[in-house]
Amino acid sequence: MKISKIYIGADHAGFKLKERIKQYLIDRGYDVHDVSLKFIPEDDYPKYGKAVAQAVAKDKEARGVLICGTGVGVSIAANRVKGARAFDAHTADEARLAREHNDANIIALSGWEMKLSDAMKLIRVFLKEPFADAERHHRRVKQLDQ
Repeated sequence: MKISKIYIGADHAGFKLKERIKQYLIDRGYDVHDVSLKFIPEDDYPKYGKAVAQAVAKDKEARGVLICGTGVGVSIAANRVKGARAFDAHTADEARLAREHNDANIIALSGWEMKLSDAMKLIRVFLKEPFADAERHHRRVKQLDQ
């Protein structure tokens, strides 16, 4: 399945990187829905983590991109939403395995540490990698929502 719709959000620490990622994705034909349109210096990451997670959980054919200072906070917030499977990404192998083994539907990135080129490498892997056919992976992911 080719992913075309992406929900994206970031707090103040990830806003600059989010804007650059958003434009990159739009330029490549993705339908990008931004839940954090304005820079707010004192905002809180749970708001954006939950908003993206709720949208992705409802729209099974979409994926999410979240950015905060470390990537950890938005990932924790997103994973509190049933049907959201977010992970904090550092390497292409992590992105590939998160999709292949865990059917991850939201990638979380560090706005403090991640360069745009590195972020886009991870996002490209995240968007193209399919969920594995192996029954054990499907069984395990199903257990997450129980």
